[in-house]
Amino acid sequence: MELKRRSLLAAIGAGTAAAALSGCGTGSTAAGSADGPAEGEITLLTPIYEGANGKTLLEKEILGGFRKKYPDVKVNVDYTTYAQLNEKITTGMAGGLLPDVMMMGVGWIPPFAAKKAIAPLPEKFATAHDYEERVLEPSRYDGKLYALPVVLDTRIVVYRKDHFAEAGIRKTPANWAELRAVAKQLTKDGRIGFDPFSIDLRQCWETFLFANGGQLFSADGKKVLFTDNRGVEALQFFKDLSADGSADYTKKTDAGAPSNVQTGKASMMMTTSALWEQVRTQNPELLKDDTLGAFILANRKPAMLQGGTLVTQSASSKHPAAARALVEYLATPDSILGAAKQRGSVPGLKDLNESGYVKENKFVDLSLQNMSAACSEGGTAAWMEIREKIKPTLEPAIVGNQSAKDAIAELGRLAEAAIGRM
Repeated sequence: MELKRRSLLAAIGAGTAAAALSGCGTGSTAAGSADGPAEGEITLLTPIYEGANGKTLLEKEILGGFRKKYPDVKVNVDYTTYAQLNEKITTGMAGGLLPDVMMMGVGWIPPFAAKKAIAPLPEKFATAHDYEERVLEPSRYDGKLYALPVVLDTRIVVYRKDHFAEAGIRKTPANWAELRAVAKQLTKDGRIGFDPFSIDLRQCWETFLFANGGQLFSADGKKVLFTDNRGVEALQFFKDLSADGSADYTKKTDAGAPSNVQTGKASMMMTTSALWEQVRTQNPELLKDDTLGAFILANRKPAMLQGGTLVTQSASSKHPAAARALVEYLATPDSILGAAKQRGSVPGLKDLNESGYVKENKFVDLSLQNMSAACSEGGTAAWMEIREKIKPTLEPAIVGNQSAKDAIAELGRLAEAAIGRM
């Protein structure tokens, strides 16, 4: 019987899939020993290394090096997208056929570790390279290391230096009051002053929540904290910008399409560090002329949302030594640098801070200089259920008449219910 996506998500969130997951625990008799030699045929599930170039990078360069080091291991690659990743993993859990090595998003480790779908890694992996401290935080659950970071994608504000100069604006906004004032000043002739909506609404609101001094959940992941004034004010700020006419939800651009700052239709926008690579390909003149600048969002504190891709090991792998070896290899400096270059992402290793790639990509360089301001989404075992509800719950407050307070309260109720089912 085919399990539909919604029922799978409900099973994961409510903890009703115990029978389906019985083969996924760390104590499963189907799993082998990680202490043996690295050998056997394993599968890697990945949402990154997109396109022909990404496939060549992974299969020829990265896995080519892995094969030389571990000639007795054969790696089959299962490519997917982030839009399909959760469904593929939950389907594999229900069928007892999880890939041996899986790449997941930031925030995903607690839900799958709580279900014993992924295996703890040796703590020594955390110190094998000079990882940024904040980068390792989302890789842990209940005090144990379950994943290693591959690439990061930070959320920053990119702006048009030429628009600022024309308006006589000499410094970037230091708080929301300044941001709103500058956005209003730059809005004219069909151009919006600020575009916060062309990135995922969930991640945009989270960035503003963190910059306002707010938190998503308590440290143990069992209490909702975003329902206080910090969360409401973050959503209300979007409504205020829209009321000013300096932001417009209908003018957001799709991922991969020339962004509003590239086309000049917006003077500032929330975006990812990967925009540099997109601009380099689509509008290289903007980089050559030093037209684009970037800064970290701040209000009560500076905050930069840290997303990205982590690599972890299935708890049910029949070749755990081979799987663990691949996890370790995919998180080495050479592998990380290759993946970061291909995606325009941030490498979470201090070892790479002085690399030519980092110094050339100013958005990545800015991100690495501000890792102390990095904040991660997630933090609760119920995250996979909650994350799906954030955008549709908050959107009516922006495009409709619902108040920010009511939208946040509704999201809080949904989150509390999800946590209560864990």
